[in-house]
Amino acid sequence: MRKKVVIYTWKTCVFCIRAKRLLKNKGVEFDEIDIEDDINKLRQLEAKTGSGTVPQIFVDDKYIGGCDDIVNLHKRDKFDIVFK
Repeated sequence: MRKKVVIYTWKTCVFCIRAKRLLKNKGVEFDEIDIEDDINKLRQLEAKTGSGTVPQIFVDDKYIGGCDDIVNLHKRDKFDIVFK
């Protein structure tokens, strides 16, 4: 069974682009929610996670973090445990 991965992004965010590239390169399917023009969604996300930045990544509704967090998972060979 595939884990449900959701990534909240802005179109022009370099960290979002990097995170999506890593997910794609690792074969992880994900749903992308672009909140660039929706300040209310950003505020809701900030209240939920404590972070007002993007990307914000969830696996099966569990907050994983942002780009640096998934890059660190990859570097520590923990990526597949979390995402697959």
